[in-house]
Amino acid sequence: MQAASTMLSPIRHLLRGFPGMAPGTRSLQRHLLVWLLLPQLVLWLAAAWVTYNVAERYANKAIDASLTTATRALSRQVKPIGNGLFIDFPKAAQDIIEADPDDRVYYMVSTPPGQFILGNKQLPPPNIVDPKLEEPYFYDGRIGDEAGALQVRVSALYLAYGDDGKQRMLVQIARSRTSREQLAGQILVDTALPLSALIALMSVIVWGGIRTGLAPLWRMRALVEDRAPNDLTPIELDAAPLEVRALAKAINTLLAEVRESVTAQKRFISDAAHQLRTPLAGLKSQTELALNETDDPVLKERLQRVNQSAARSAHLVNQLLTLARAEPESAGLHGKARFDMRKLAADLSAELVPRAIAAGVDLGFEGGSDESPLHVMGNASLMREALTNLIDNAIRYAGRGKVVTVGVQAHGPQVVVTVEDNGPGLPEADRERVFQRFVRATYDGTGCGLGLSIAKEIATRHGGTVVLEAAHPTGLRAVIRLPRG
Repeated sequence: MQAASTMLSPIRHLLRGFPGMAPGTRSLQRHLLVWLLLPQLVLWLAAAWVTYNVAERYANKAIDASLTTATRALSRQVKPIGNGLFIDFPKAAQDIIEADPDDRVYYMVSTPPGQFILGNKQLPPPNIVDPKLEEPYFYDGRIGDEAGALQVRVSALYLAYGDDGKQRMLVQIARSRTSREQLAGQILVDTALPLSALIALMSVIVWGGIRTGLAPLWRMRALVEDRAPNDLTPIELDAAPLEVRALAKAINTLLAEVRESVTAQKRFISDAAHQLRTPLAGLKSQTELALNETDDPVLKERLQRVNQSAARSAHLVNQLLTLARAEPESAGLHGKARFDMRKLAADLSAELVPRAIAAGVDLGFEGGSDESPLHVMGNASLMREALTNLIDNAIRYAGRGKVVTVGVQAHGPQVVVTVEDNGPGLPEADRERVFQRFVRATYDGTGCGLGLSIAKEIATRHGGTVVLEAAHPTGLRAVIRLPRG
């Protein structure tokens, strides 16, 4: 199933751009949130800027109206007498104008081009070439030096006086911009807070909508990631948008093509193995007959090599057939039934005793003190093949004079089958690697590197696991854990 796993990896990579994804990958949810919320943030800032400017303009209108009234009132206190001016500006009125220290009001009366008459000499003059009489002018200016300059709003009013009416008088009233900025700021706050709450509510709604819209993709991702590499069944989504259904349909089409390709490969391997069994068996039989009929030592040695190669090839063919039967598609064709794992292991151990004796190995069985049945739900024939491969491996690689023990015990909801030997063992680095197909930790013996992978495949098909552990003081222990039936 390596081809199936290779074909499924791009699909998993495609569907990993969602929550829980690996660092460095792109998130579609984050992408949508950025492009939906970023315009809202820009619009919020633009609205705040427009609101502040509108508030400042209206604040200016209110302040300008009050300055106009104050300017005209002050101009009435400066009365022309002949060609001179009579100033009727009592101290009480002056104190009222300058009473507020946080929002100071400044005034100045002068006769252009710059003759000071009354008030504060620091008021900035208006930059008007040809002013109109009796018409107020408004502008922003500063009072004081650069370090401590005070920003003010100034109202300027030009008046005519004298007998001939040709002399000019300039009346100026200035007010600090503190009140204007406070008013504009208050309007901004009163406007921005509800707008911010609305933007936050809209963001939550957008975020919820994105999560709801992407939920079918997350379900599809879970369906793809949770399945085994050799599971090529179609992806089923009960309810999903058209775009997600189209993606699922495309993936299902790819899975169907992969399934057909893998099935064709399995069929080829199975057919080839079936076709090779008979000629290999005939070759082995013929070499055995030839060995018995010749006395030539050179020929006999060559025939023994041919016989060993034929035996090894026949073993490989049988393992390939067993592996084909253990595949998910083939395993589904075999019926499942409840069988006694303790009895199966005991009977198999007894059958393999002659093989162990021929290899110089002491094979035994330990079923524990309790001889009650330990039932497992599955296919007894396949489980027999798995256990046969584990016992055969132990006999092959333990070495002459060693002991191999098969045990079956119950551990809670599991049935644990162990095959332990006191041979040389296996390095820890190789204990997981040898479960791969055609991988051998040693090239001694006549193994083909499929026994452990067959055992793992069958155990997985039965909902169990198989691992290799170190035995004490020396040796190796193969452990199969299966759910009790």
